[in-house]
Amino acid sequence: MTKSMEEYVSRQEAMCRENDAIDRRLYDEYGVNCGLRDENGNGVLTGLTNISKIVSSKIVDGKKVSCDGQLWYRGYRVEHLINGLGPEEMGFEKIAYLLLMGQLPTPEEEAEFRALMGEVRTLPTNFTRDVIMKAPSEDIMNSMTRSILTLASYDPKAKDTSVPNSLRQCIQLISEFPLLAVYGYNAYNHYEKDQSMFIHHPDPNLSTAENLLMLLRPDRQYSPVEAKVLDTALILHMEHGGGNNSTFTTRVVTSSGSDTYSTMAAAMSSLKGPKHGGANIKVMQMMGNIRDHVKDYGDKDEVRAYLEKIVNKEAFDKKGLVYGMGHAVYSLSDPRERVFKSYVEELAKEKGREEDLLLYQNIEEIAPQIIAEKRKIFKGVSPNVDFYSGFVYEMLGIPQELYTAIFAIARIVGWSAHRIEELICMDKIIRPAYMSVMEVRE
Repeated sequence: MTKSMEEYVSRQEAMCRENDAIDRRLYDEYGVNCGLRDENGNGVLTGLTNISKIVSSKIVDGKKVSCDGQLWYRGYRVEHLINGLGPEEMGFEKIAYLLLMGQLPTPEEEAEFRALMGEVRTLPTNFTRDVIMKAPSEDIMNSMTRSILTLASYDPKAKDTSVPNSLRQCIQLISEFPLLAVYGYNAYNHYEKDQSMFIHHPDPNLSTAENLLMLLRPDRQYSPVEAKVLDTALILHMEHGGGNNSTFTTRVVTSSGSDTYSTMAAAMSSLKGPKHGGANIKVMQMMGNIRDHVKDYGDKDEVRAYLEKIVNKEAFDKKGLVYGMGHAVYSLSDPRERVFKSYVEELAKEKGREEDLLLYQNIEEIAPQIIAEKRKIFKGVSPNVDFYSGFVYEMLGIPQELYTAIFAIARIVGWSAHRIEELICMDKIIRPAYMSVMEVRE
């Protein structure tokens, strides 16, 4: 930014704030649900979906009562899907098929789908050199978004929004996302951090999780436990209802008649926001701060004392938040966290990180108690999936620059399913109303 531009925008900020401010009382007067949520945090009903379901409460004697959270994919509880996999079976592709097609594949259908994903897990000739390496960035989500839009230039049917063509594009992008993420990071790591450059080719016979680990590591090696934990993380992040910000973005852009590449780029732009997909990075920053100030991870009194300082806005970023605690929908528990926890424990044991795990477990126990004591909470507070996901990625040696990108590698499956459903079920552009409270000056 030039000095003249910097001075100009600094002067104009006050004018923008004055003319763009809206009296908060008007939102109540006109019944506006800010953030498309009511005063209890429930989302305004804007559509229907047959892809997934989130349950956080039940009706008992005519009253709404919080319950342990449930997440359903196409009629199946997500924990049942994961528990139904073999000890070393990679399930990402199988459950991606379920979300996309609406039913679990037969063994033959699953084999065909896995083979197809392996076949299209490639990038156009010289794409890595000419696109990804040309402008490396620490912001891997931006790098991936640029690559997604550029891939449209290599697709002769990029503008075709028919269901078969959109499904073809979605499957290709699901397969290509690990390459866009890892190659984007490797380019940044080399050109901006002066580290060694290595670009491995994907193995069509490996799963998405296995390829991710193989592509990221110089020696291409990984353990079965590492692959299983990452595969589970990807499954748990695949889909979370039509109302989350990036999935709603997917449906909004799809409803306008836009192409698949533009739609996925828009969803990426939504996911990268720290209020959405970047939450686990904030958890890791907080945990680093706690480690610096808590000497005995097993001393619950010491852990409690420092968490109270965080909640009282006296420590860490002084915002009073214990990151990884609470969720917009779930209250008593996040089903993804419940499932993930056992895999985290197994990986921590393999990596010799039991002491760090103890700290996480104590925070998981103590933080909800402190938050309930210090804050006016209308529903319960429990750890969400992001509480442990950053710890897992750290144990897997995945750099923080890739944390949100890993989320995207999983969530594009859900975005794709919702894009196809929107194309099939709806023919109207999504256009919510905004009431003007503009002052008439004539």
